[in-house]
Amino acid sequence: MTSQPQPSPLVRAAGGADAAAIAAMLGRAFDDDPVWRWILPDDASRVRRLAGVFGILLRRVHLRHEGTEAAGRGADVEAAALWDPPGLWRVPLTAQAAQAVPLLRALGRRVPAALRALGEIEKHHPREPHWYLAVLGTDPPAQGHGLGGALLRSRLDRCDAEGVPAYLESSKDRNVPYYERFGFRVTRELAMPGKGCPPVWLMWRDPEGG
Repeated sequence: MTSQPQPSPLVRAAGGADAAAIAAMLGRAFDDDPVWRWILPDDASRVRRLAGVFGILLRRVHLRHEGTEAAGRGADVEAAALWDPPGLWRVPLTAQAAQAVPLLRALGRRVPAALRALGEIEKHHPREPHWYLAVLGTDPPAQGHGLGGALLRSRLDRCDAEGVPAYLESSKDRNVPYYERFGFRVTRELAMPGKGCPPVWLMWRDPEGG
């Protein structure tokens, strides 16, 4: 018996109507993320709290930049990439202030730990113009079907056509070789503040071709 061929992943621009589905999916996708597990050590509430965090970031930051894309083999959102255009990766002070209370609700007493970790990452963010992949996640049941790769290629093809670099931070060491296959290279293994917090790998990609 031969297996049925998988349909090509559908990549599309995401909008406000997708925010809740993307946030819920990313909560599940990042449940095993080492840094987020350190920030939110309670297994019982992590997925819910992560969904809350991603919902805030989507609505107040990433969706406004019109760089977020979703993918799935059907109608459901099974993967998403949150990209920020050149010059727009830094969260404005007004947006930070607006996020304060919702983040406190989502993160509770772990707000200081999260802010220290995110602040350390931001301190090492490159200043050269680039597309910033803030988040890439695939729902665990949908992993292994090429959705993440389709999302990466969708934006990276445009980066190559426009001659613009790309940048990301990987909080999983096993994902580093995956991103390297798309042309990213590690520029630094960043030690994080806070006892026991896992490291993060900073990765840069020069445009290819041309």
